[in-house]
Amino acid sequence: MCILIFAETWDGKLKKSSNESISFGKHLANQLQIKTKVIIFSNSSENHETLGNYGADEIIKLSSITLERVENDKLANLISEIAKKEEAKHVIISNTNRGKSICSKISYDLNKTLITNAVSLPSSCIPLKIKCKAFSSKAFCTYDVGNDNSVITIVPNSIGYKENKSHYDINEANESMISSSTSIKIVKEEKNNNEVSITDAERVISAGRGLKGPENWKMIEELAGLINGGTACSKPVSDMGWRPHSEHVGQTGIAINPDLYIAVGISGAIQHLAGVSSSKKIVVINTDPEAPFFKSADYGIVGDAFEVIPKLIEEIKKHSE
Repeated sequence: MCILIFAETWDGKLKKSSNESISFGKHLANQLQIKTKVIIFSNSSENHETLGNYGADEIIKLSSITLERVENDKLANLISEIAKKEEAKHVIISNTNRGKSICSKISYDLNKTLITNAVSLPSSCIPLKIKCKAFSSKAFCTYDVGNDNSVITIVPNSIGYKENKSHYDINEANESMISSSTSIKIVKEEKNNNEVSITDAERVISAGRGLKGPENWKMIEELAGLINGGTACSKPVSDMGWRPHSEHVGQTGIAINPDLYIAVGISGAIQHLAGVSSSKKIVVINTDPEAPFFKSADYGIVGDAFEVIPKLIEEIKKHSE
């Protein structure tokens, strides 16, 4: 019996959200006195060492297949087959777009209870009780699944992670369990230029139509770079093609959970708030003092972004010298 964790990678690098999943899994495994086993599509010794640093007892690797090329249904089948073979009590997955796409199928295949949007370590492991987000982050609920086996998705940037070094073994998965794509053909690839993934980012700078055009995003990118943050945008901005869809946050885009969210020139429609309301601190910059977003802000600046952002950049540069 074990806790099985799926560690996501992107462009060969381990995603930070996977560290949280491993920390969560290790906590659960320690309470249940069983081992943690981690699936990863990587042959990188650096990635393997990171998994061990956060609590992996065994690494199940797939060396010659790139995760980005694997269809969700085939990935779900692979995880389910490994879970059966390893007799996994719980399966832990990050609540990313990929995780949300595969968790229900894994739950069905394994006949396990599905727990989504977990935001804290279990308050109890026997019986299992976990706090989760609900209703587009407007409320929280506690799942009590008793001693049932489960599939759990962890919201990125919600529980944090800490080193819990383990001696780990490495085993190769049977790659014949996952074949190349047959039903999906990749016709075009677009590289996300964000140096920091917005789902993993601790700080996110987002802008809306108040920036007036795509040519004005340079100051947003500069500010994000100074604070090691990611850049995001509102739905209208994405729809107009000013910024890539991968940066769209909101109810119909990506839900994020950063330590700091700075919204520039965004009015704060309810659909946008649904994707960012879990941010630990929200700063709103807007020329309209009646903008709805101010009601949800921890700090608000009524002013022109074209004056405020350059001053912020100037001050940050002063203090970083």
